[in-house]
Amino acid sequence: MRRVNSDFWKNKKVFMTGHTGFKGSWLALWLQEMGAHVKGYSLAPPTAPSLFTAARVSENMISENGDIRNLEQLTMSMRQFEPEIVLHLAAQPLVRLSYESPIDTYDVNVLGTAKVLEAARSCACLKSLVVVTTDKCYENNEWAWGYRENERMGGYDPYSSSKGCAELIASAYRRSFFSEPGGASVATARAGNVIGGGDWAKDRLIPDILSAFEKNRPVVIRNPMATRPWQHVLEPLSGYLILAEELYVRGSEVAEAWNFGPDEDDCKPVSWVLDQMIRFWGDGASWCYDDEPNPHEAVFLKLDCSKAKHYLKWEPRWRVDEALKRTVSWYQVFMRKGNVRKLTLNEIEDYNT
Repeated sequence: MRRVNSDFWKNKKVFMTGHTGFKGSWLALWLQEMGAHVKGYSLAPPTAPSLFTAARVSENMISENGDIRNLEQLTMSMRQFEPEIVLHLAAQPLVRLSYESPIDTYDVNVLGTAKVLEAARSCACLKSLVVVTTDKCYENNEWAWGYRENERMGGYDPYSSSKGCAELIASAYRRSFFSEPGGASVATARAGNVIGGGDWAKDRLIPDILSAFEKNRPVVIRNPMATRPWQHVLEPLSGYLILAEELYVRGSEVAEAWNFGPDEDDCKPVSWVLDQMIRFWGDGASWCYDDEPNPHEAVFLKLDCSKAKHYLKWEPRWRVDEALKRTVSWYQVFMRKGNVRKLTLNEIEDYNT
């Protein structure tokens, strides 16, 4: 089972978009811990509280407030830093919000991605660029088997289709502008539903569960039989880092799309996740069914990650019950006003040793 190579990342210059978000904050802390020189470019944290604030993520990095849709500012920020590696995580990440704000969703996820790639073209030192999308970029046929990287792009809702568009843009830029031998190489990374401490996003299952538990209320669930590929946030992040390493060293050999999801046994229905969370939390936690009309959501979705396992030697490490247990523990420490920066860094160390 491959680990992220901390020695590789020491003193690397890494430019991140979306470092104030949930996944971005975890990734920024991991890079800092490995000794990378990190610059983040992002809007303010999307929630209050946020992991970015609670774990003091900005302490050991350059943090710039900016919108990826502002090409002039983005390009200047990137060129001034002269990155070797770019990790693009900035996005509008919520399915239900995309129904309320479809134009903004496409603007950020599609044109924003194009502008990140365009800005990166001007960075002479750049070797490796990873564009993070989602498992929802696939045209979902509710199959019983996992989607492979060569499956058709699609998406029922604006969020999902915007991520399919981002994949097509990354592919076009890769072939048009990032194909020179010895130059920068571009890959995309697709991951599923991530869980872990520090996520307070609206209309996301784990934050909704823990918010209800904290208030001693039943969790209201829209679709208890929906099955998702649940994984701890560190699982796909390790995939992004390993992929960036390989792009840096092997270039065009790995400049393509990659899935990073859990093993098949960890694709569980929402009801199973709820039962586990109730067991870990205790104190009379419960849930009930929401019978109000809701926007369309996929019932079943999972990834085939055999390519990453074979060619990158990447493997998921923590089973979903371990991920849920650690997530509940993280929030309980936060509620007790404990040191969540230290806790988060300890989890990163546990994962990568």
